[in-house]
Amino acid sequence: MSAQVFHRTTCRLCDSPNVELVVKLKPIPLSENYCNDAEAGLSADRYPVDLYMCADCGHVHQLDVIDSKSLWDSYTYYSGDAKGMPEHFREVAQKIIKTYAPPVGSLIIDIGSNDGSLLRPFKDSGYSVLGIDPASEIARMATESGIETYPELMTLPLASKIRNERGPASVVCMFNAFAHADNMGEIADSIRTMLADDGIFVFEAQYLLDIIDRVLIATIFHEHMSHHSVKALTIFFERHGLELLSVERVPIQHGSLVGVVQLKGGRRKPDASVQQLLDLEAVRKLDKIETLKQFGATIEQLRERTTNLASEWKRKGLSVAGYGAARSGPTLISQLGLTGIIEYIVDDHPQKVGKFSSGDGIPILPTSELCKRMPAYTVILAWVHAAKIIESNQEYLDKGGHFVALCPETRIIGAAGNVQV
Repeated sequence: MSAQVFHRTTCRLCDSPNVELVVKLKPIPLSENYCNDAEAGLSADRYPVDLYMCADCGHVHQLDVIDSKSLWDSYTYYSGDAKGMPEHFREVAQKIIKTYAPPVGSLIIDIGSNDGSLLRPFKDSGYSVLGIDPASEIARMATESGIETYPELMTLPLASKIRNERGPASVVCMFNAFAHADNMGEIADSIRTMLADDGIFVFEAQYLLDIIDRVLIATIFHEHMSHHSVKALTIFFERHGLELLSVERVPIQHGSLVGVVQLKGGRRKPDASVQQLLDLEAVRKLDKIETLKQFGATIEQLRERTTNLASEWKRKGLSVAGYGAARSGPTLISQLGLTGIIEYIVDDHPQKVGKFSSGDGIPILPTSELCKRMPAYTVILAWVHAAKIIESNQEYLDKGGHFVALCPETRIIGAAGNVQV
């Protein structure tokens, strides 16, 4: 079944029509779409993920939008299963409580709440919590686990309903989902509607500067519609009656921003972190077309290196596997010349094992197969967890296998150590 896709012609944040193609990429299949047979996987449609920049506010984003049903109905990513994420969310919740002291018992809302992992520590601390997530099966499981979750997209009518029925929220969060919506203006207006006068909005999203500096090409797929910078967000929040109070660069996802926002004119004063990152972005020319076009040239160089590697493996008849049926897999395979090279992918996710990857028809096998089959090279597709994957599979390395890491540079890891390609 094909997804519906439309190409918007204006900036997602400021509505300017002054947008320009800056990074041309290969179309990819939907990342969370696993097939029951190889033929269905091979015949799956591919959709654009090209990057555009707004010449007015500097926002970088994809303008080709996949319909929400195709994106979220079969979604298989669970925050609680991601290594280190529950601990990260507990730290986030504790920091918010300590720093901003929301009244105990007040309402905490998480947009894109997934399995409720961020809301759980708030609930354990005595707060009323509500999740909003369009992945209906995940929302159902979260509700059954004790975190009430609406299986819906965030809209202004829903925000008004929540405000009328539940009262104002002292905290609204949007973690690892702030880049996932096309209707960003409506999202901002919804947040403003739900917030108490003294409330705060806290978001986490991957940071454009880190994406460029670390060549995090694997973060570019259909769910990630926006690639945020502080300059563009400052302008965006201002347009919607909100104000950026602070921003912090954090290592999660290899480079993200955590931002805190209040209603415009609120009692809190923005701290120095906002201006510091605005100054850094100006120095780095993060809002310039040329900067993003150079990023595109860097991706081309990375593609050339990996394509040459893949050609060598094929010429020698070497077996190649993938590790992790991750959301980033279709991007890495498609953009870096690995189509037709990877024979199978190992993963232990119960909804993925026994299925086939969309777009390539690659079978997904249990991780126990890695040391049984001993591929000469195993490309790490779950790139965020590369260090943990390497550490957990020393037996494979000791028996002569090699891991291949693709971000931020191409590295081959064997028992003797790393070799940069």
